[in-house]
Amino acid sequence: MDFDQGWITTIHDFGYDKAETSRLLEAFSEDRPVGLVLPVAFREMEQKTLPRILSELNRTNFLNQVTVALYAESKEEFIKVTRFFKKLEIPHRIMWCNSPNVMEIVDDLLLEGIDITTQGKGRDCWLAMGAASLDSYAIVMHDADIVNYSHEMPMKLAYPLVNPALDYFFNKGYYARIGGDPLTFYGRTTRLFVRPIIEALMDKANYCTSNLPQYMLSFKYPLSGEMALTSDLALNIRTPMDWGLEVGTLYEVYRSTANKRICQTDLGFFEHEHQELGSSRSGGLLKMASDILITLLKALVEVDALDISPSFLHSLRVIYRRKAQDAIRQYHADAVCNQLSYNRHEEESLVEAFETIILDAGQECFTAPRLAHIPDWRRATSAIPYLRRKLVDSIIEDEKSVYEG
Repeated sequence: MDFDQGWITTIHDFGYDKAETSRLLEAFSEDRPVGLVLPVAFREMEQKTLPRILSELNRTNFLNQVTVALYAESKEEFIKVTRFFKKLEIPHRIMWCNSPNVMEIVDDLLLEGIDITTQGKGRDCWLAMGAASLDSYAIVMHDADIVNYSHEMPMKLAYPLVNPALDYFFNKGYYARIGGDPLTFYGRTTRLFVRPIIEALMDKANYCTSNLPQYMLSFKYPLSGEMALTSDLALNIRTPMDWGLEVGTLYEVYRSTANKRICQTDLGFFEHEHQELGSSRSGGLLKMASDILITLLKALVEVDALDISPSFLHSLRVIYRRKAQDAIRQYHADAVCNQLSYNRHEEESLVEAFETIILDAGQECFTAPRLAHIPDWRRATSAIPYLRRKLVDSIIEDEKSVYEG
């Protein structure tokens, strides 16, 4: 049985009492209310995951509010989503993150020198976190593409934060990415890129004074979109705007709180929708890997003054390849012993594809620096007082238009 602990606390599932946890969480949430942020793009309405998510959320007894961070191309799409979420029995808000009302606020921020005009999951989550923080002590966030979603997930994520005997500030979900028919390993970007590239960075940048790489490796599934954090922490961290969102958030938490206030929780087995590889750094898994690497390199520049040069990147590429090939041999053995389907050639080909983005992505760090983070909410509310309240007012106004129109 796995009961190992590391740099951060790991909360395993040893067969906990679900009914007792639910009862305690309901009691704790009276003093420490819990909100949930659910990022949704309208195209995800065609997936079969959302009806199950709503049904499972209706089984919870501790959520104070659900904020849906919606990206929709038109008011018609916004109306469809609003009507769909009427099935949710918990108090909820549908934040149309690119509505004219919200975009007015975005434009006001731009006038103050805070540019969040680039649309993406990072911006939508930042907006929703700001609104949710007004009514919540802790905020749970997870994706909307979880095929086998359970109400236990927000329960497990919130519990270490709202239980006064524990008092954690941040909780990251992890789970086994195994599924399909026949069963096989998923989580390709984590297995074959994120862990090997961090290990390669540890070997290459062995003079680092921080423990950032070790901290990153201590998370069993760093790319999971499932997490919980206190509202105070949410207001004090910057938010990455690209596919570096999950890794960048871990780095921001590292900068903002002590390790003893950070934990990760076993959420069991999960099945997500899957992404295609993509043919270049402009899309798919290659885009994701590129953004993640840029986020990691910039983080190491900030905390360790890492010197990124062409020679550094060339040797990093070689070390990454060796680390990833070692991982493939290990996964192959694991698959054989568990009778899982495992195509070693496809895994090797994916590593070769990931390898091609290292030089270009790394070079971008020092040849074309770009705005990678949205400033924290403390700065935003300093620029525009009562910004969060104004944002909630815009949500209410958008929702009213659905019923008045």
